[in-house]
Order: sequence, then C-alpha cells, then structure tokens
Amino acid sequence: MALLFLSVVSFDGWAIDSYNLNRKSSPRTNGVIPGRSVMFISAVLPRIRSFASGRLPSLYSITARRTYRGDAPEDSEKDMIEIPLPPWEERLNEPIDRKRARLVYESRKRGMLENGILLSLFAKEHLNTMSEAQLSLYDRMINEPSNDWDIYYWATGAKTPPDVFNNEVLELLKEFTKNRNMEQRLRQPDLEYLLEKS
Repeated sequence: MALLFLSVVSFDGWAIDSYNLNRKSSPRTNGVIPGRSVMFISAVLPRIRSFASGRLPSLYSITARRTYRGDAPEDSEKDMIEIPLPPWEERLNEPIDRKRARLVYESRKRGMLENGILLSLFAKEHLNTMSEAQLSLYDRMINEPSNDWDIYYWATGAKTPPDVFNNEVLELLKEFTKNRNMEQRLRQPDLEYLLEKS
C-alpha cells in the first residue's frame, strides 16, 4: 500500500488544501482511488497538470476578476441614515481673541484627516491677520456645511462652491491649498506658535 500526498495550491478559485489518500495498487482497483476521492482527483488533476506545465492564467486577470464587484447604480441608499444637524448660527458679540482661539481649535478637529491638516496649517498662516469680517466668513465656511468633503472639494477646486461660500476667504484657502512653495504638509502644526509673540 503506497501513501499518496497531494498538496493543491489553486490559482483559479480552488482553496489551498492538503490530502492524504491511501492508494491501492492492486490490479482489481486498476489504480483508481475508491469513494469520494475520485471526484476530487478528477477535478484537481487537470489543474495540477496545468500547474506543472506552466499554463496558468495570468495573475493580473485573476486579481481583476476577484476584486472587482461592479457598479451598483440601482442602490436606493435606503440603508443610509441622515442625522439632522442643528443649523449654524453666528456667535454675535464674541470677543475676537476668543473667536480666533475657537477657530484654531475647530480647524484642527475636523471629521477627516485631510481637512484637519489643511485647515490647521491655513489657520496658522492666516487667522492672526484676518479681520473680524473675514473671521466670520471663515467660521461659516468651516462650520455650516454638514459634509467636510464639500470643504475639501471647494478648497482643491474639484467642485464649485455655492455662492454663499464663494468669497475672499475661500479664495485665500484655494491659493493656500495650491502649495506653491512645495511645503511638506504631512501633519498638523504644533501649537507652540500660539505662544510666540507676534
């Protein structure tokens, strides 16, 4: 009685598996493995032969076939829950130093990392030189939209902003986003700059 050990590594959807099969070499069985193993061997042997001969489908086509899930234009988005946010209200009679401090904080604590980095660096660069009217425009721009991606798309020019946000402060942010000096913007600035005397 000989012991046959098959280790099957599949490239077209078969699982990686190992089998120990007892193979009888008697003339009565004619080398056929009885039972369920016949189905397994008849399905696997062509794959083993193509593996041995080097005739395997390209890895690129397999990867593309395996990972692409297709578009879903018929998605009704009924599973999406929209949480209503309270409407933005301008804080009247807020001292300008407190407003600047609040806007520094709100520029850093965003719903997404990209805006956290972009707006915190913008705040470091421009908040101290903005007038009270500009601070109010900036306050509205970063706090009224319910989706932070809108702010990012407006700043990068990927989408046209609504007229209410299309103002001088957004133009400043757009220019800052272009990063003409090729600065490395990988993280938010440390807050020590707030302690420096201007």
